[in-house]
Amino acid sequence: MVPAVFLDRDDTLIANSTLPDHAFRGGRRGDLADPEFVTLLPGVASACARLRAGGYALVVVTNQGVVARGGATLAEVEATNARLESLLPDPQRTGQSLLDRVYSCPYHPNGSVREFAVEHPWRKPCPGMLLAAEAELGLDLARSWLVGDAGRDIEAGRRAGLDEARLLRVGPGQPWSGLPAAVDHILGHD
Repeated sequence: MVPAVFLDRDDTLIANSTLPDHAFRGGRRGDLADPEFVTLLPGVASACARLRAGGYALVVVTNQGVVARGGATLAEVEATNARLESLLPDPQRTGQSLLDRVYSCPYHPNGSVREFAVEHPWRKPCPGMLLAAEAELGLDLARSWLVGDAGRDIEAGRRAGLDEARLLRVGPGQPWSGLPAAVDHILGHD
């Protein structure tokens, strides 16, 4: 069993809050489902490479309620995630990403697309995506970390049973300014 670093997508790995209004589908800021606007935040590529070299599996867990709200299709979200993966090539594994898996939750209880307009155990702050990754990838949650920019990210890690000290919130006003600083902490701790 290997430890993982669970990573939120928007404003943890890629720019979101700083994008122009026309980057978002469905007229709602924050709902990025256009591969053209996927841009890694500074230092993310090297931070992910350092985690991989440190023996961690890298797993993205992202809420994508834009699908439930009718602002984008599941295929558009998957294309956006594929763009992210392509920006993080693994130099040790030709044609593969540093990311082991990307989990997206298209559900939202206030959605307008009937198929996705429900609460779902994958929707953060629920721990479903983390637990699915644990089962599918054989992860050791006791040695795993989570890095995200929102309280729901941290709560999902808590509900999955991750150690409170291994739940790192990044962004303005947080203990870690971004993923590179969080990775320094993770690698310095373990």
